[in-house]
Amino acid sequence: MKTHVKALVVGGGAIGTSIAYHLARAGWDDVMLMERDELTSGSTWHAAGLLPLFNMSFATTHIHKYSVEFYKSLEAETGLNAGFAVVGNLRMAQTKERMDEYMVYATTAETCGVPFEWLTPAQIKERWPLINTDDLKGAIYHTSDGYINPADVTQAMAKGARQRGVIIERKWQVDGYEWTGSHWNVTCTKMIEKGGNLVPSDEQVVVQAEHVVTATGNHAQRTARMLGIKIPAIPVEHQFIVMDQDPALVEFRKTHPEHPVIRDADAQSYVREERGGWILGVYEKHAPARFEYGVPDSFRADLFQLDLDRIEDQYAAMIHRIPSCEESGLKDDFNGPICYTPDGNPLVGPAPGLRNMWLAEGFSFGITAAGGTGYYLAQMMVNGEAEIDMASLDPKRYGNWMTTEFAARKNEECYEHVYILHHPDEERPACRPLRTSPAYDRQAVRGAQFGFVNGWERPNYYAPMGFNDHDARSFRRGGWWQYAVEEAKAIREGVGLIDATAFTKHIVKGPGATAFLDWFTTNKLPKVGRINLTYALTSAGTTRTEYTIVRLKDDEYYLVSAGAWTDYDADYLRKAIEDKEAEFGRIEMQNVTTQWGVFAIAGPKSRDVLKKVIKDAEPETALSNKRFPWLSARPIELGMCPVNAIRVAYTGELGWELHHPIEMQNYLFDLLEKAGAEFGMKLVGARAQNWLRQEKSYRAFGTELGRDATPIEADLPRFVDLGKGFHGKDAMVATGVRSKCVTLLIDGPADADPWGREVLFAEDGTRVGRLTSGGYSVAFGTSIGMGYVKPEHAAVGTVLKVRMFRELWTATVVEDSPYDPANTTIRLDG
Repeated sequence: MKTHVKALVVGGGAIGTSIAYHLARAGWDDVMLMERDELTSGSTWHAAGLLPLFNMSFATTHIHKYSVEFYKSLEAETGLNAGFAVVGNLRMAQTKERMDEYMVYATTAETCGVPFEWLTPAQIKERWPLINTDDLKGAIYHTSDGYINPADVTQAMAKGARQRGVIIERKWQVDGYEWTGSHWNVTCTKMIEKGGNLVPSDEQVVVQAEHVVTATGNHAQRTARMLGIKIPAIPVEHQFIVMDQDPALVEFRKTHPEHPVIRDADAQSYVREERGGWILGVYEKHAPARFEYGVPDSFRADLFQLDLDRIEDQYAAMIHRIPSCEESGLKDDFNGPICYTPDGNPLVGPAPGLRNMWLAEGFSFGITAAGGTGYYLAQMMVNGEAEIDMASLDPKRYGNWMTTEFAARKNEECYEHVYILHHPDEERPACRPLRTSPAYDRQAVRGAQFGFVNGWERPNYYAPMGFNDHDARSFRRGGWWQYAVEEAKAIREGVGLIDATAFTKHIVKGPGATAFLDWFTTNKLPKVGRINLTYALTSAGTTRTEYTIVRLKDDEYYLVSAGAWTDYDADYLRKAIEDKEAEFGRIEMQNVTTQWGVFAIAGPKSRDVLKKVIKDAEPETALSNKRFPWLSARPIELGMCPVNAIRVAYTGELGWELHHPIEMQNYLFDLLEKAGAEFGMKLVGARAQNWLRQEKSYRAFGTELGRDATPIEADLPRFVDLGKGFHGKDAMVATGVRSKCVTLLIDGPADADPWGREVLFAEDGTRVGRLTSGGYSVAFGTSIGMGYVKPEHAAVGTVLKVRMFRELWTATVVEDSPYDPANTTIRLDG
């Protein structure tokens, strides 16, 4: 066995073989793949092999689309038929709400170039008369996908990898990882057959690898323990059954091509043909998580006992949908482990805290994702970044607060939600509440409807007691919409209080802190007592993180970034400090997120509220422009609570962020609420805040800001100091402007606003961009959105079209910060 390689891929399923193949294709000529058993012996061997293109995620849709296209090319390259049956994918709807879901999904598909067509029940019946369409509203039909043989496609990718020089070793188990500072020492043990089991032998080798990729599937928990990290990938039981021949199907096929994969989402099941019969697969409730602490040594290419009682309703629904199958007997059954993550997206990217260790774990649709994962992960490893933003799949989106119990229960919930309506305003209940700020109980009794952000409970909006958020969800304007409108108006016209405790907060200090942050970020560093908005870039010059930097002392800084990305930001910051400390001098970094609560108070009357409670020798002037100017920070006292106040507002109104000791939060909440009563202060949630920031064209990380666009493309040159050197600058400049971020006012449907995933067209029908955010503007009384378009379509006044619910609506590019472009309100004196 070779003992020195550039990259070692651990895991020989579809994911691992694809990664090895694509690393070799990207130019790495020293790649080895290691599998503890045989190729495909994990979940790959019992996968149904479906290739569903339906996905609400921009990144995952690109991954699936690449896979479908890539698999069609494998036979020409390798001579092996991957068993791809391009029969299409028919996703049916029994309700108008389900059709709304498909129309919202179709905006992502259209943005990513995924082909589809709409079918009526009559058209379905005409093409496939065996399907009962009496209760259907319609369907979305993907003509370009279907199903594939998982073992065949894996072997084809393995052959393609070997042809490109990859070494594949079977029956070797990884038993240890050690980072030397320059490479990984990977301890590998030869596995042997003994009594039908696979057991370790006495033969061991140590492989030195510059990079390691783990694609260990069901064994992810064992991998996590060896690496000393947390990986929320735990398998859940997945059942499907194979039925005997259906005579009606056999007769139909004499004169017709094969049925598409038939997905009856409202029945939580899928059906496809199999040698004159049918395969039924289900995503039912109460499927249990398995192997929470690791796969037993005795479990190889094995299955669990079938639980037919659990899928009785889905079986009956199949008979309803395809009545001719009722007399078909049960031919075979499968109940095997399929890995899940709490949000259903895989974990792809650098491992937290480790160098040159890459994860590709937690694939619930592994066959569909394998090709694209290999392609985009290879780009990240070889080029530094992928051509699409992979942040939504980053393993560090789950912090160290994540536990085995959390992952297992959320993964079970995710499994049963595969076919539950995916409302964009959905909040799932499992494992909640978990991370709560002290004011949580106070907010709850005032009607807060909470969202889940990095484990935190954060108010989305406030409603009357007894209001049911679940029933208020919609693909259009949900029942919550009116309350968000009232909250947004309160900030524009009066005063509102927002809980922003989930913000990520870091202290960076020490003799090297100033030189480091000057190199690490794009903007000039602020003076002591002032703040700046700035960006940390990737090596490709795209946006890695957005920071508000408060300079506390000459060599001490307070960094505030997005609450959803705490460990993601912390890991990048920590590694950058490690890399540059020898050059710049000692640098200390502290993650103080949970030490400080944050309330944002905003609106024309916000100063009036604070004046009631501020303790100062001259309270009337303490918050004036002279003593507390815009974009400055200073310590103040509100009652008995010491507050680090920042004069900035994400809503674009007069306002302050009040960073306070977390243990004093309830005292401060009560103090502000009492003082605000005189001025009609309203509690405000994240949804109204999101609308308000779009009226100011404030970009948000994860939507407008990400690893697929530079700050210049985001149209933020005022936060980029080209007169200094900073990380990623040269790559940013060399990239130029491929597309440009714009704000649009949208004359949309009367009952809906964009969600921020819709495609944008020129008036001649040419696709020219996509929305990244969307919502409602109380200032303009119409829908609003932000997004990226080709530069020639970015001029103010350009009229575009946006597709919503299958219709095109007028979207007009407006000036940046269409609400108060001169920032008059935010600078109000008093």
